[in-house]
Amino acid sequence: MFDPLLAEIQNQGRQFTVYEGDEESGIPSQFETHAVSVRQEELPPGGPAPFVVIEQDGEFAGALPVDELQKLIEPPIVRPGERTDVSEGFGVLFEVLDDTVFTAMNRKQLLAVSREIEDRATRVRTGTLRASFQNRSRLEPQIELYRYLASHTDLDIHIYGIEPADASPIPGVTYHRGAQLDRYWSLAFDGGDHESQSCALVARETPNGYDGFWTYDPALVDEILSTLADCDDSSR
Repeated sequence: MFDPLLAEIQNQGRQFTVYEGDEESGIPSQFETHAVSVRQEELPPGGPAPFVVIEQDGEFAGALPVDELQKLIEPPIVRPGERTDVSEGFGVLFEVLDDTVFTAMNRKQLLAVSREIEDRATRVRTGTLRASFQNRSRLEPQIELYRYLASHTDLDIHIYGIEPADASPIPGVTYHRGAQLDRYWSLAFDGGDHESQSCALVARETPNGYDGFWTYDPALVDEILSTLADCDDSSR
């Protein structure tokens, strides 16, 4: 279902340049799970702290201290309403890697990415949030979080890949069977009244973990939301 979109994002060119001193950060190996080209440059003695410069199609796209990038290895999994400085640091990383394809990411890393999206939806408080969980066992650990979202916001929440008759009823949440979504972990928020807050994640399960991407591009988020909405086939 999302395979053509994944192939399209895969073709985008992004370059990371790591500037560091004698003590190597290990950043290049960290990005073996992302479809980016990484090169290293040495900083002179007494120079600034190690940092990374990101280019998109040859144009400057951003920069970030290596210390922030290190948080990708052990990302925080913070529920909305419980943000910490570490979570905000991961939020910066989340923005830097916008529209970058990842490969072989694990569930903990994807949960951290999902929390960033859910946190945005919680702060905006209105709009549509659509999520696919592959099966009921993947949803159950998140049930209390979605109860929180439904009770503390005015979000229109849709959950896919779950038989409505088997799901835990949550006022304000609509369940959908979501045919053809059993391979995908996806989450999309339309931004409510603030298009700039729109964001989404699409991940495809593989034998080695998950491949996919996350995005802040409103047009791309709309495409993901529309794909999920086409699966609407059930009621609360």
